[in-house]
Amino acid sequence: MAEPPRPPGGGGAGGEGLGRSRGGFITKLHLRADGRCRPLSLIVTPGRRADCTQFKPVLEKIRVPRTGPGRPRRKPDSVAADKAYSNGPCRDYLRQRGIRHTIPEKTDSQAARRRKGSRGGRPPGFDEERYKKRNTVERAINRLKHARAVATRYDKRGYVFLGTATAAALVIWLRA
Repeated sequence: MAEPPRPPGGGGAGGEGLGRSRGGFITKLHLRADGRCRPLSLIVTPGRRADCTQFKPVLEKIRVPRTGPGRPRRKPDSVAADKAYSNGPCRDYLRQRGIRHTIPEKTDSQAARRRKGSRGGRPPGFDEERYKKRNTVERAINRLKHARAVATRYDKRGYVFLGTATAAALVIWLRA
């Protein structure tokens, strides 16, 4: 007998977007925000998923309509991310798309590069002034959590929770 299709909103617990992690039984909400703390794309995954696995899907969901004619913008001018996205595949993806990025290098990656000596390559560029603006994502998450249903995750289904988070994001956009 074939397994029924899972609803969107992440695997685990029957497509509920719930998973076990160090913090318990949780859901992760991955998002991309613009400079004014407005969410541009949202993805719900189980709590056990690493942040870096959702980097590419979150960036590919962005569609910013133009004021005049033309296709919507899909490529941001620059990306500022935390150390969770400091791995090679994330940096390679940004380089292939021609997106400037400011991502700090992990301490263990720095040590491994230094151990290799001249074969370790040069360190990735890092602009501290641009990195200070990374807190817009944290502030966007806090704005989403002003909606009690997003903060406490009352919804049982992952796709319903994604809808609740999307509705909270729409309120943020309408108030901006």
